[in-house]
Amino acid sequence: MTESGKPLNQEEISRLLKHFSGEGPPANDRWAALWDVGDFLPWDQGIPNPALVHVMENRQDLIGASAFIHDEKGECRRKRALVPGCGRGYDVLLLSSLGYDAYGLELSAKAVEEANAWAEEHLADYPVRDQAAGPGKAQFIIGDFFSDEWIARMDLPGKFEFIYDYTFFCALTPDLRPSWARRYWDLLSTHQESVIVCVEFPTQKKLSLGGPPYASPSSVYLAHLGQPGQEILYDIEGAPINTDLELENANGFQRVGHWKAQKSHPMGEGMDWVSVGRRSDK
Repeated sequence: MTESGKPLNQEEISRLLKHFSGEGPPANDRWAALWDVGDFLPWDQGIPNPALVHVMENRQDLIGASAFIHDEKGECRRKRALVPGCGRGYDVLLLSSLGYDAYGLELSAKAVEEANAWAEEHLADYPVRDQAAGPGKAQFIIGDFFSDEWIARMDLPGKFEFIYDYTFFCALTPDLRPSWARRYWDLLSTHQESVIVCVEFPTQKKLSLGGPPYASPSSVYLAHLGQPGQEILYDIEGAPINTDLELENANGFQRVGHWKAQKSHPMGEGMDWVSVGRRSDK
């Protein structure tokens, strides 16, 4: 796959902030409006995130050695992967090429249309890793992440063994973060190999600067995923306050891997972190 992408410049950041500021339609409608016009998609980097590529190629100790599992019935099947806010679906197609049944979720019908068109035109850019196993499914779905409507409509089981989050968490207003974590808790399978992988961005921005993207330091991901559905208090710069003791007894995700990304998209190069979590049912 060719190198692509670019860091956000100040003009793009200002334009994005202006688009989401002031009175007007809900944020979801504003995201959809950007897709409908199509001339300003600064988060679109054109390729799968190199940080995710590294995870899939080098961290089988965390994600499992195979894209297949034996389910509760003892039947062998492909792992199901979910990518909310998938955009044109670059990461979905990567996961499919690795053998996963991968589902990309978007609120925008135009984004799903773009993802399907990209998949049709660029499938050769995503070579299958294991020819014997073959590629998994790559499907793009219109739906609200916080609703079960798309799961029922698409007749999906509703549980996934692999969830990937990049620029989805930071696109949500901070008041939605407890619901974000709780939703992942409900969507991730209890299978022992099930994981949630977050490429954390933007980790060095201050909450006082607004968004999207909103400030998303590693400590915030840890606090919310460690206590799904719980309100988290932040200090003035956006760091969680006094969560260490609560996390020790939390019934939430346990972080099993965390490192600074050796390579990521240019807009997060040198600043993005990768976290891997599993359910910890206490």
